Amino acid sequence: MIEFAEPNWPDAAVFAEESIPAEARALNASIVERMSAVPDRRATPPAVARTRRAAGQSIFPLCEPDPDAEIFLAAGPGGHDIPLRILRPRTRPARGTYLHIHGGGWVMGSPSENDQRLRRIAENTGLVTVSVDYRLAPEHRYPVPADDCEAAALWLLTDTSHELPREFLAIGGESAGGHLAAVTLLRLRDRHGLWPFHAANLVCGCYDLGGTPSVRNWGEEPLVLATADVVHSTGLLLGDVGNRRDPDISPLYATLDRMPPALFTCGTKDLLIDDTMMMALRWHAAGNGVEFGIYPGGCHVFQCWPTAQAEASLARMDAFLNSRIDVVTTRREAS
Repeated sequence: MIEFAEPNWPDAAVFAEESIPAEARALNASIVERMSAVPDRRATPPAVARTRRAAGQSIFPLCEPDPDAEIFLAAGPGGHDIPLRILRPRTRPARGTYLHIHGGGWVMGSPSENDQRLRRIAENTGLVTVSVDYRLAPEHRYPVPADDCEAAALWLLTDTSHELPREFLAIGGESAGGHLAAVTLLRLRDRHGLWPFHAANLVCGCYDLGGTPSVRNWGEEPLVLATADVVHSTGLLLGDVGNRRDPDISPLYATLDRMPPALFTCGTKDLLIDDTMMMALRWHAAGNGVEFGIYPGGCHVFQCWPTAQAEASLARMDAFLNSRIDVVTTRREAS
């Protein structure tokens, strides 16, 4: 079996305006209209924004908590216990574990907000999902969120108190979670001499916290995120940290050898599209497997809304994880 093929580089037509489905246009217009009605969303204190989001008072559809979720605790930095939200497959045997890191600009979000999509992964791939409830900025600035994710990964890999399957390991996240997933992979390699993950599912991640061209040039159209929103959230995370090109802060600038095969997903109407395209190219240049899921007109984290495009993207993620499980299983059986 082929380990991984040449990347499926997106055709230029994917980025053309005429390629955008009507459903995506309508969704984008409704998001811009709703967000434009908020006079200064960046003035809302993070704690208030979190409460409103958890109550379904944001642009994102409310996700019902999964009734079968379990909570484990991993020992974190300074004696802090990191909650981990576990979803086990209900309809099939477990085939491995997927370490998930949620988005929210490092400032908001929670594992339970992703229960619906993580339940789908659990049932469609047989992976137990483990979502990290890392501490949020600005109460806990860099490097705390990354420290918590690193500690959670080490717990998954080395702790003997749990029985979560480790024969296949994947990692993934969306937006800030994609960033933290990449940082976690680099920290495992550079700090611990470990590169145990077999796949990475990286969805519209922010990999240059100094701002790629698409972030800087986007402007003020509030299609989930605008330029000022990224500047605001990275400021809340980093405070007065000076060097935003430190690879531990902006993994786009890291040496990327010994990373797992990755699926990079983004919509063309996401201001983080350059982050995805540039990171994927560097990932490939370092000798790692790369697959693309680039969707015409997709806004930031468009998978949160029930559209045909979201369904296609989520199905692609399932297929990618299943293909990686097949490769690892075949390789193990042949050895």
